[in-house]
Amino acid sequence: MTFLAPFDGSYLAEAALMRASEYGEALDEDVIALSVVPDDEAYATSVGWYETGEDEPFSVSYVTGRLRDGVDDIAPDATFRDERIDDGAAAAIAARITDVADEIRPSVVFLGTDNVGEIAQPVTSVAGGVAANATYDVHIVRYYAPPSISEIQLEKGAYQ
Repeated sequence: MTFLAPFDGSYLAEAALMRASEYGEALDEDVIALSVVPDDEAYATSVGWYETGEDEPFSVSYVTGRLRDGVDDIAPDATFRDERIDDGAAAAIAARITDVADEIRPSVVFLGTDNVGEIAQPVTSVAGGVAANATYDVHIVRYYAPPSISEIQLEKGAYQ
């Protein structure tokens, strides 16, 4: 069994990778962190992967190196995989994630997103496109830290 965590360096992608790593360690399963990187400096700048004027000129390998460092900091035992694409549209990114998932056949995909609640699939949602695939379970991570046991017990008490 393998867990897949799409990773773009965002706050919730970090949380999803952390959660996948925790589950992987507890269940003795492999974790793959997948970064899909469009070959587009404007896109990389808009999502915070690159700043114009950095010492290093823009390249996909530079961005993937930074993303790999982020993965290593959060989940050093995870396997890092990067995919290069030409199109930075959410649908293109989701399609590549889905293609990789079809290839590696994970049992669970861990998605960090705050807009998956609109699973009616907004056009700008990468998560919606990935979550729509029925060949794997999807673990949605909406908060950086999972709720504590006392918070869960309080919520449970509210429904009894």
